[in-house]
Amino acid sequence: MPSFISPGASAIGPTLGQLDERARDIFRRIVESYLETGDPVGSRTISRGGVALSPASIRNTMQDLAQLGLLGASHSSAGRMPTHMGLRLFVDGLLEVGDIGDDERTLIETRLAGRGRNMQEALDEASSLLSGLAGGAGVVVAPVRDAGVKHVEFVALGPDQALAVMVFDDGQVENRLMNLAAGITPSALQEASNFLNSRIAGHTLLEAKAEIRTELDMAKQALNETAARLVEDGLAAWSGGEDTDRALIVRGRANLLQDRGALEDLERVRMLFDDLEQKEQLIGLLDNVREAEGVRIFIGAETRLFSLSGSALIAAPYMNGRQRVVGAIGVIGPARLNYARIIPLVDYTARVLGRLLET
Repeated sequence: MPSFISPGASAIGPTLGQLDERARDIFRRIVESYLETGDPVGSRTISRGGVALSPASIRNTMQDLAQLGLLGASHSSAGRMPTHMGLRLFVDGLLEVGDIGDDERTLIETRLAGRGRNMQEALDEASSLLSGLAGGAGVVVAPVRDAGVKHVEFVALGPDQALAVMVFDDGQVENRLMNLAAGITPSALQEASNFLNSRIAGHTLLEAKAEIRTELDMAKQALNETAARLVEDGLAAWSGGEDTDRALIVRGRANLLQDRGALEDLERVRMLFDDLEQKEQLIGLLDNVREAEGVRIFIGAETRLFSLSGSALIAAPYMNGRQRVVGAIGVIGPARLNYARIIPLVDYTARVLGRLLET
């Protein structure tokens, strides 16, 4: 069973110890019903679910839970739904997380293994896979490259396209397709490769980018103009260690429009899409996941990024062959995510992705 970790001090609120057995049972039933249907839950729904209490007694307990900040009321319904604080309490103390089935394990392993020879393709496939299985938007942030560069090569694939190949000291290889301007010759490709290899070897990509971009202006007179442009384009093709250059992969936005509850509040969906566009903030949030050993869950107002849309993020770190955490992968969607199902999916996908990075 995967472990998961609360984000910390931002989740301060009532504890389960403040709830008696009756309140805890009613609270659990309300949250489970809401997560399943997306609808506010009334006292009659609870009483029909097998609780041996009158609707009036249930309403009193629901009122107590509301005063604790665990339940809120929709403006269009007399029923109650969990607040973000209530969802946090449920996830931390009452949620029963199982494991994924054999079919899902096989699907994850098969699809990721088919993309495992190229890190970028594996990350892209992992994001798409999670979005399909979890019904939200799959997000993954590419790892920071801190290994030194061993070799760089530009390989012509046709008259207007080349493959930029970078080999790192840790054995990883990154490939990027590049569009070529008309008239690029094989000698220009070789000249650009030679220029980079003479200056970039032993440096991290971040160090090399800073050094070469400064030097390139002075070197342009000695370096063929076409080759100089190839060097600049090649550097731009690789993702570096800076937040502004880090690759953020998001797949499955369309899934967010299929949620019935979300469609009833299009403004909230628009704000959720805005959250996805906040690349630097989302990368920062996912980078925080790297500090944890298990799945982390961020709900609504617990983070500035989701404070308006009320979104939620379930994410887990993945490791490279040296057992070092290098990135994070997860699912983002409305706070009414299926936590019990998505937590093990995210956890297992992260572990499979990590195994692929060992090879």
